[in-house]
Amino acid sequence: MQFDPLMVEGGYLRDILAQPQALADTVAGLSGVPALPEQISEHVVLTGMGASYHALHPLCIQLVERGIRATMVETAELIYYFPALLHPGTLLVAVSQSGRSVEIVKLMEMASGRVRTIAVTNTPDSPLAARADSTVLTHAGAEASVSCKTYVAMLAALAWLGGAQDVLGQAAPAAQDYLAAWDTKVRQLMDLLAGTRKLFVIGRGASLAAAGTGGLILKESAHFPAEGMTCSAFRHGPFELSGPGTVVLVLSGDERTAALNANLAADIRQAGGRAFVIGPDAEVDPFRIAAVPAAVRPVLEILPVQLVSLALSALNGHQPGNFRLLTKVTTIE
Repeated sequence: MQFDPLMVEGGYLRDILAQPQALADTVAGLSGVPALPEQISEHVVLTGMGASYHALHPLCIQLVERGIRATMVETAELIYYFPALLHPGTLLVAVSQSGRSVEIVKLMEMASGRVRTIAVTNTPDSPLAARADSTVLTHAGAEASVSCKTYVAMLAALAWLGGAQDVLGQAAPAAQDYLAAWDTKVRQLMDLLAGTRKLFVIGRGASLAAAGTGGLILKESAHFPAEGMTCSAFRHGPFELSGPGTVVLVLSGDERTAALNANLAADIRQAGGRAFVIGPDAEVDPFRIAAVPAAVRPVLEILPVQLVSLALSALNGHQPGNFRLLTKVTTIE
């Protein structure tokens, strides 16, 4: 199938291409915001829903590696099954681009006066921002549908809270460089992904942010059934699905497990599946991202998955980012 950029034209594409500016604006707006280690007295609970939840993986690792007790819990689970975590001495970091989703509103009602709360949101007049003790704002601007520029802006804000202020200036230009030839990349991806019936996005460590969010946005934006999970979880079962119609996007991640991930990709290919490594050394151009500091890598890792969502949409005649059953803000439990 020939690719015409008009096949994917719309608000979702415009938001994808606006991500470098959203990153630059967000980093500029974070000046003066203190890092979390300067604010934690005993225990930090990190919470969000959907992409906001997955975006917390890198920060959670950063905090634990600094000797800070950090717990990452999906907001709905926190409300109904882990409210005992919300005790005096806990710092709650609640993340939501809209600040209005039903679970976040309910959590803030529960947590008010009980624990100290830091909100991370793109919406300054939201219930989350109004009820939090302090607010860290992203500056992604209005977003048309599926989370993309609000997600990368959120990653930047969370990396800042984790203490990565010195390197975050690299995020916007690296994203700009990757997206500059987006249409050529989508055309290549359409050839690579033709005949795909099953798709997985897998990684380890901080790359679980892109793995989880990637599985989510492929379902939302391309209406394509895809799963995000750890490389180990894939090895422990879904590997059985390896075959001609299975595509696995393997996030190479950091040096601790990059060799393990490369071996898994090779094993998937040996079993007849299609595996593509996303990282600085990727063999295929649409999956090659710049070599950047570890705190910036999660921002770049999601970009190839976004372009995959455009390619799958074009292959299947779907307008990417158009919701059929969802709304931008989830208000029903």
